[in-house]
Amino acid sequence: MGKARTVLVTGGARGIGRGIAQSFLEAGHAVMIADLALTPDGGGSDWTYELASHSEMARTVEELAPLGDIRGTPLDVTDAASCDAAVAATVEAFGGLDVLVNNAGVVDSGTLETFSEERWDKIFDVNVKGVFLMTRAAADSLRASDDAAIVNTASIAGKRGAPSMAAYCGSKWAVVGITQSFALELAGDGIRVNALCPGMVGTAMWSDHLMANQSNESFEQRMQDIIPLGRPQTVEDMGQAAVFLATAPNVSGIALNVAGGFEMR
Repeated sequence: MGKARTVLVTGGARGIGRGIAQSFLEAGHAVMIADLALTPDGGGSDWTYELASHSEMARTVEELAPLGDIRGTPLDVTDAASCDAAVAATVEAFGGLDVLVNNAGVVDSGTLETFSEERWDKIFDVNVKGVFLMTRAAADSLRASDDAAIVNTASIAGKRGAPSMAAYCGSKWAVVGITQSFALELAGDGIRVNALCPGMVGTAMWSDHLMANQSNESFEQRMQDIIPLGRPQTVEDMGQAAVFLATAPNVSGIALNVAGGFEMR
């Protein structure tokens, strides 16, 4: 294991973000999770699935604390001041920042005729502008590190389109392009930038939205049928991949599929 570093994970209260936080803790790093967490119970969301709550973020910190130094801070990635505050809180708590994981994201689906302009803008605000605002907020702190990296959570949806998923797929294609651009722009500062492309992970996005009308059993069966390795991906799979991308000293500008062979481009 290399030296301990400080990692800031957006969207870290649950799902893939929690899996990423856990893997970095297990690798010996300090972690700040940042999430929306605007209400005590996660209610009031206008999405088709609940977003993270205050209590959920606190529970994640408590449950992962035995693995290492982990703390939490509120964050809205669509707000520049909130992004600045999350970085400042991380630096104040740990003395610096070495790895930024831009994991916060939302999903929605709908046909060309039914999908609203407001929904389209919201997905791009979170999934695309959020990566820009957080990276800009963290850039100076990352430049001060002697082992800096950025990992952006994209998706295999950023490599192949899907019907009724134009906004989500488009936003994740954008993340891949942003990753390549920032990898080139920040290489001179010694900052490696990569994207993680999850496949089918049974998070709230899948269970509460994309497959809301199907059972867990049908999800598992469907994954066995369509994924070459025969199983869905886990948040632990994503965490291990994120640690690799943040650690490999000569890897930058890639979009790594973690999809059991379902997507190979």
